[in-house]
Amino acid sequence: MAKYLVIVESPAKVKTIKKFLGKNYEVAASNGHVRDLPKSQLGFNPENDFEPKYITIRGKGDILANLRKEVKKAEKIYLATDPDREGEAISWHLYHALKLEDKKVYRITFNEITQSAVKASLKHPREIDMNLVNAQQARRMLDRMVGYRISPVLWSKVKRGLSAGRVQSVALRLISDRENEINEFIPEEYWTIDADLYVEGEKKPLCAKLDTKGGEKLDLTNKNQVEAVKKELESEQFFVKEVKKGERIKKAPYPFTTSTLQQEASKRLNFSTQKTMRLAQQLYEGVDIKGQGTVGIITYLRTDSVRVAEEADTAARAYISEKYGAQYAADAPKESQSKGKIQDAHEAIRPTDITRMPVLIKESLSRDQFRLYQLIWNRFVASRMNPARYETTSVKIGAGDYQLHVSASKIAFEGFLSVYTADDEEKEESNVLLGSIDENTKLSLKEIDAKQHFTQPQPHFTEASLVKTLEEHGIGRPSTYAPTITTLLARRYVTKEQKNLYMTELGEAVNSIMVEAFGTIVDEHFTANMESLLDMVEEGKVQWKTIISNFYPDLEEAVAEAEKKLEKVEIADEVTDVICEECGRNMVIKYGPHGKFLACPGFPDCRNTKPYLEKIGVPCPVCGKEIVLRKTKKGRRYYGCENNPECDFMSWAKPVAKKCPNCGGYMVEKGSKLVCADAQCGYVEVKSKEN
Repeated sequence: MAKYLVIVESPAKVKTIKKFLGKNYEVAASNGHVRDLPKSQLGFNPENDFEPKYITIRGKGDILANLRKEVKKAEKIYLATDPDREGEAISWHLYHALKLEDKKVYRITFNEITQSAVKASLKHPREIDMNLVNAQQARRMLDRMVGYRISPVLWSKVKRGLSAGRVQSVALRLISDRENEINEFIPEEYWTIDADLYVEGEKKPLCAKLDTKGGEKLDLTNKNQVEAVKKELESEQFFVKEVKKGERIKKAPYPFTTSTLQQEASKRLNFSTQKTMRLAQQLYEGVDIKGQGTVGIITYLRTDSVRVAEEADTAARAYISEKYGAQYAADAPKESQSKGKIQDAHEAIRPTDITRMPVLIKESLSRDQFRLYQLIWNRFVASRMNPARYETTSVKIGAGDYQLHVSASKIAFEGFLSVYTADDEEKEESNVLLGSIDENTKLSLKEIDAKQHFTQPQPHFTEASLVKTLEEHGIGRPSTYAPTITTLLARRYVTKEQKNLYMTELGEAVNSIMVEAFGTIVDEHFTANMESLLDMVEEGKVQWKTIISNFYPDLEEAVAEAEKKLEKVEIADEVTDVICEECGRNMVIKYGPHGKFLACPGFPDCRNTKPYLEKIGVPCPVCGKEIVLRKTKKGRRYYGCENNPECDFMSWAKPVAKKCPNCGGYMVEKGSKLVCADAQCGYVEVKSKEN
């Protein structure tokens, strides 16, 4: 009979860990949390020092009953839930739910599910860390307060079933603010000039970029300026002013954190944050490797640290020296340039065994598991390697008062690039012509090439760039990025098209209410400060109930104020002049999960509904019929002709009735300005009250 009981979170870990420990150990799973605040109420009493009330989660009764049977048989119980705040809290809840007060109970953690790591954890048991538990309790109660007190305001204002979240609402505001920036952005024209030059003794011309005139940077904003410069250049003699040779170093990347893994998996593999975390969880919990059995092949996946265990670091450098050569292995561990937001609770994400090359275990993994593991393995190996070195050549070329430049580089030593190159890295090109150029080389002009450009707004957020921004602002933690984005998409507050995230009409309505009535909660600095306070609870520097008791009164005041203000602008059904074909009533505008739609007021007797096409009072510039507000299948708003599909006019920006005085084309609103829809025209004017 087993003498010792090990309780883990996931059933997937049971088989793996059982194999490592032998017959004296029984391994069982809690399937995550077993207790939580009740769904039907706030879950704590402000009058009773904010003491939380925990109940058994529905459906977990049988799991707890089976665990109690195992507890009775065991001499010692090891609580081996995940090595983070959430895992610590689950162990604490298990301790109380299973009534382990009179038992020998130990808390153990391991950063990887390997035999050596699991056995080592049993040699170093500890007590439950109440600072970690309290940090999780504080986060859970803050999130409950925001969700349970603000969501009802959204129900009364927009529709039932909506939700507000502490991190979710800030992420929504970031997406909304970025979209507003893009919508209000006005492109500005600029030009660049290149000179194709013949080099003495060479057939292929050299392309040099124009930089300055009289030592000052050229700012070319229209064609007339460009033509004048071209004319001057064509009459000048080109000559080599300076040739400069040097070396450039590109440092190896750090190993993955949760955030950087999600970003790279999105960019390189086109994985959503949710998919990345699901696959990483499988690789961490254990996969069946031919000849090795079930074993975890990466370390714990929720981390914001780039620290690597000394043993793993040494093994990686030895592997690199043997496989690639001693000159490729870095001499010293890479140190993170952190800004103080990193908790450093456990290691970076890395392979548990550096010799377990992706190609050797490819047959044991699914296609997506293999691709993610290969990304993690390559990044970790690269992080222990020396930088890449480039030989650089820079040539300055004179032409009267003008100066041009051309530069190139070639790899002198590959370093980490032999293993890992990021998708967004510029391709390094060597210009063979530069090697033969010196100050005496004669140049002659072939042609001047001028190109017109327009400034571009910041791109729409993708899942990867949103995660990066949340991390940079200190909003949320590794475990919250994926569920936050998943919730925004599931609630239809945002939609995803070709990786980009766009606000829906419903998301705009929710965000406007949150900004108007709960500005503090959706303020990124407030949320980041709250995360810092939770870190201080974890470090034992702040009492968790102090945070709760300070936050709750302000929230209650904001909710009471919002209920007063928002009652006055509650949306009622708006009667339209559209007649219901079924019963002859005037149809009304309703709000649904996808935004506005037309419905018969005779419901439930008449269930007729139609899409709502809101006219904006502007004629279509193509066919003259009305322009209406439409939505894509995923909920993104645009302006199109009511005569669609016969007329295919569409615009993301809102058109106006006024024609462009410059070219006669249609104009669109961009914030406080009216802009010609034709970027080549470039006409802009300030929007007047009449517009």
